[in-house]
Amino acid sequence: MVAREGQSPRLLAGIIFDFDHTLAFLDRPHEDLMAEGARMAQDYMEQSGMELFPDFWEQIISARQFAQEKSEEEAEEHIANDTMSFLLQFCGYPASKMDSQVLATSVDLFYAPEMQSWRLYNGVMAALSHLRHLDVNLAIVANHPCERVFQRIVDYLELRPWFDVVLCSASVEWRKPSPEIFTPVLDRWQLQPYEVAVVGDSLRHDIGGGAKLGTMTMHCDLGTTDRQTAYDNQQLARRVRPDATLTDWRQFMDLVQPWLY
Repeated sequence: MVAREGQSPRLLAGIIFDFDHTLAFLDRPHEDLMAEGARMAQDYMEQSGMELFPDFWEQIISARQFAQEKSEEEAEEHIANDTMSFLLQFCGYPASKMDSQVLATSVDLFYAPEMQSWRLYNGVMAALSHLRHLDVNLAIVANHPCERVFQRIVDYLELRPWFDVVLCSASVEWRKPSPEIFTPVLDRWQLQPYEVAVVGDSLRHDIGGGAKLGTMTMHCDLGTTDRQTAYDNQQLARRVRPDATLTDWRQFMDLVQPWLY
């Protein structure tokens, strides 16, 4: 970033945001949304002529949760299509016999209620507009198992025009806190880590990942974080210290101002 006339170069030239519970929150319980989507996916597959176990929708949810646990353990994303395909083998539908379009649509239906239930925090759009006016580079980097679903969520919330890069772990297979998931953004911006801030709700994934890379960090403590992340945050609170903590998006510009000039 080039400094404006009469100003010294800014310390902060780019911000990488997490998505869930950072920019947006779910307006319904996640468990309800997964149950609704899993039933929709099972109904669709059965209407397509597939014979499934009566409780298959519950197994869809369990498989997603298991895949998320394995992704966390292995620091590599388990893709949603692969997870559904693996599960369907136990119903007599190996990948070689599975219609790829039916598989993709089933995954899309599973995530559809969730996709439509994300809401931006009050103050997000005002902050993004202000940052863009200041010519700050902006990106979203999120852990998510389905690239096309995640990109649709971003479009549904009309966030895309504000961001230079929108990246999720399903497209690169690395997951936060691995520094490798952040480096494509820094390469695109041609910035060094000390010129960038990572903002997110997870002390492990966002703050820890940013600290490993050498960026500034801001923890979003907005009161809507999922139970697992909240538990992890509690365990890591003494060891992982962000440079700033956000509790209300309307405070964002006040917190980031010292990093800008």
